[in-house]
Amino acid sequence: MKTFVSTIIFCVCFALLHAQSVRILSYNIHHGNPPGDPNKIDLPHIAEVIKTANADLVGIQEVDVRLSRSQMVDQAKELADLTGMHYFFSKGIDLEDGEYGTLILTKHKIVGNKRYDLPMVEKSENRSLAIVDVELSNGKVLSFANTHLDLKAKNKVAQANYIKELGARIETPLILVGDFNAKPNDETIKILEEQFIRNKSTNGPTHPNIGAKNEIDYIMVSKQTKFSWKTYKIIPETYASDHLPVFAEIEITLQ
Repeated sequence: MKTFVSTIIFCVCFALLHAQSVRILSYNIHHGNPPGDPNKIDLPHIAEVIKTANADLVGIQEVDVRLSRSQMVDQAKELADLTGMHYFFSKGIDLEDGEYGTLILTKHKIVGNKRYDLPMVEKSENRSLAIVDVELSNGKVLSFANTHLDLKAKNKVAQANYIKELGARIETPLILVGDFNAKPNDETIKILEEQFIRNKSTNGPTHPNIGAKNEIDYIMVSKQTKFSWKTYKIIPETYASDHLPVFAEIEITLQ
């Protein structure tokens, strides 16, 4: 009997030692422009939202780098400086003499990064997928992907299929976040759900910022990742952007 109890205790302790809590934020920041003040750029407020969430991994969409509408600031570097986090910027398009795209911020060391151009069936604004590999405090590596899918339906479907197929080939635990410009019952989300798990119990609308009625921003986890949801919620931050931030905390088992 003692041997059986000891074995159970050992198994539980082993599992706990290899489980880690990870806090995640996804946020379309509308290039730092509060919708209620068209002439203002307020990156410090965006940074405060991120710091208050105390997220380990942050996926940000609609980021300007040296554009006139946002005072020629490199918003990727500025947000990294304001939050004290490591960063990886992924260009979607060239604009003026600068760039426009997505940003990953992380408290953890980035040990690898990749950027992919997403497929386009119809002519539209180029979109990208960024993936970073980060080394967690226990020395294990976790992959984190961030994207902003196109508005056009055919492009979204093609991009979702591309991400699904790429995600299936990634062997490390993988988290996917972003503005997918798609509602839960759309084909785009159904395709992604073939490879990724989304929260269906405490999720909610993320757009627009006032009177939100559409869920188009998501945090998903690949099916090959052993995890459980600890928290999943929409943060009621209505000032800084036309989207609401999405926050999740997961308990992930790393081998």
